[in-house]
Amino acid sequence: MATERHDPTTGRVTTGHEWNGIEELDTPIPRVVLFFLAVTTLFAVVYWVLMPAWPLGVSYTKGLLGIDQRNVVTRQVEDAATARAAWTGRIAEASLEEIAADDSLMQHVRETGRTLFIDNCAACHGTRGTGGPGFPDLTAKARLWGGEPETVAETIRIGINSTNDETRISQMMAFGRDGILDDKQVRAVAAYVRSLSDLPMSAAATAEVEAGGQVFADNCVACHGEDGRGSTEAGAPDLTDAAWIYGNSAQTVFTSIYSGRQGHMPHWDGRLSPVDIKLLTLYVGTLAEGSP
Repeated sequence: MATERHDPTTGRVTTGHEWNGIEELDTPIPRVVLFFLAVTTLFAVVYWVLMPAWPLGVSYTKGLLGIDQRNVVTRQVEDAATARAAWTGRIAEASLEEIAADDSLMQHVRETGRTLFIDNCAACHGTRGTGGPGFPDLTAKARLWGGEPETVAETIRIGINSTNDETRISQMMAFGRDGILDDKQVRAVAAYVRSLSDLPMSAAATAEVEAGGQVFADNCVACHGEDGRGSTEAGAPDLTDAAWIYGNSAQTVFTSIYSGRQGHMPHWDGRLSPVDIKLLTLYVGTLAEGSP
């Protein structure tokens, strides 16, 4: 007959296992653990009975409550669409000016317009609309085709150099590559263009400004105007402000004049609804709030 061994320190019975003089205590599982095991097991059984749970080939146990998450989600989507229709209907009927003057509608513009912008525009213009090389900074007030809401909405709808039949078309000629100007003339007019924005220049570039002004008058005023302030009819940028799509370094300006530029913006007509285009238009307008 086996004799129980007790640990001399705790007085508890040992299992009889010994390792390097250390014997294992026969410690029972704490009752709280058994309690929670029983509770969770009971909960699982009740859940299996009440809720959809077990797969049965092509079907599954429906549960006594008959809850179907697909139907729940469908109802939630329908409820959300109903709630959204209350204000999207107002936006569809109102003009851009009326929407901009309505604080409650502009709250929806800032919330839903931001989502639309991130989903459709942020890949080029950045999540904050600050743009990058080749993509305009929408937080600045400079607009190639004009900043009126109706004009911005039209640009979004038909795009620039896009496949839309009504697309806006804009292109900077390659004056150097196509042999219209030689390298010396390109450098001179680049210096003149940079001087219009009071950019810092080397002494050599400063000496070329006067000659560049004549090259500009002979070749550039048709699009950019005599004062270099651009043309919203031709989509020609204002060369006197601080907004530069491709950058304002001497080399970048030289490259723009020498090789030309032709930006591209896809058209969103047919991809976005008229209401979504209105939301995007007004949201883009909020990006320039507070800009000089």
